[in-house]
Amino acid sequence: MVERGGCPFDPPPGLRQRRGQGPVQPLKLLNGASGWLVTGLDETRAVLSDLRFSSDRVRHPDATQPHQGGQTAVAAQAVESRTDGMFVFMDPPEHTRLRRLLTGQFTVRRMRALESRIREIAVEHIAAMQAAGTEADLVPAYALPIPSLVICEMLGVDYADRAEFQERTAVALNANAGDQERAHAGLELYAFIQELVAAKRAKPADDMLSGLVHDADPPLTDAQLTDMALVLLGAGHETTANMLGLGTFALLEHPDQLAALRADPALMDTAVEELLRYLSIIQMGVSRVATEDVTLADVKIEAGSTVIIATPEANRDPRHWSEPDRLDVHRPRSPHLAFGHGIHQCLGQQLARAEMKVGLSELLTRLPKLRLAVPADQVPLRNEMLIFGVHSLPVTWA
Repeated sequence: MVERGGCPFDPPPGLRQRRGQGPVQPLKLLNGASGWLVTGLDETRAVLSDLRFSSDRVRHPDATQPHQGGQTAVAAQAVESRTDGMFVFMDPPEHTRLRRLLTGQFTVRRMRALESRIREIAVEHIAAMQAAGTEADLVPAYALPIPSLVICEMLGVDYADRAEFQERTAVALNANAGDQERAHAGLELYAFIQELVAAKRAKPADDMLSGLVHDADPPLTDAQLTDMALVLLGAGHETTANMLGLGTFALLEHPDQLAALRADPALMDTAVEELLRYLSIIQMGVSRVATEDVTLADVKIEAGSTVIIATPEANRDPRHWSEPDRLDVHRPRSPHLAFGHGIHQCLGQQLARAEMKVGLSELLTRLPKLRLAVPADQVPLRNEMLIFGVHSLPVTWA
């Protein structure tokens, strides 16, 4: 578990204690393995744009992954070709082909259509909260449904199946559910996506999954399509949901910044960028393996070494931001790393921005008296999760 003391939006104390020890530091993992921690913005961008640092967790398992016999996996694996669709854990040229196929599906027309749909979804859920009373848990009532329903639109899930899709997704991604329950929901979700792929093969529509099924040359296998859909689900669902919940919490706990946004809604674009930088919900999940010796910030990273990116610290690098620990919705847009960098930079970042902008704007406009319904220290944080956020956010607008 990652404990946080003081301000709930600051990086974990363990990261903060390492400040001043250099942008590349030796790191001892809980499993006994050694690696390198990168905390500087420039150094992070260098790692993420250098193909000598591999993302391929099949050929180059990192030190955080278990290996057969319980040993730490650090040795490269002999794999002739990848037949799965987990493109986020691939290197070129396999990554290049799958990424290009997905990029072709993120058309301007489709993104514009989704933005109007985001607004409809947000308005519908705010109205439902108001109809139910003057209090709600914003996570299940608002933050989770918006990206979930948008993913449904993207993948072409039939309206009749969306309740089932949302239910299985919610359980599979729910940290409070038991391991067995989550595993069972994950298997059901995988089967659901497999059936969806089969349906798109038989009857294509104007959605992203149909495009992937029918436009790829050579064709993608059902397994690849299912993997890619699940990556989109995980990357575009849980991350945005947590940003909506945590972003609202942060604004409610910074009344001066909230007042500035209410006074000038045109600040929302810069406010979203600042929230992305300030909150940095990907805690310690980005890792790479050096495939040859690399020197980074005068530190020699030997071939086979695991490098872990500390995004919360890189996004508060004092070499790039003044008062980096302060939330400032007036701060000019900056090159933060909330969406990564390099060839693996988030494909859906513009959609995520739209979900945050519309979701926060509608919430603040339609519920002008929105505030926490419990003391801030009673809001349960997702400290134990790869993606930081809030488990629940009780609010009232009475």
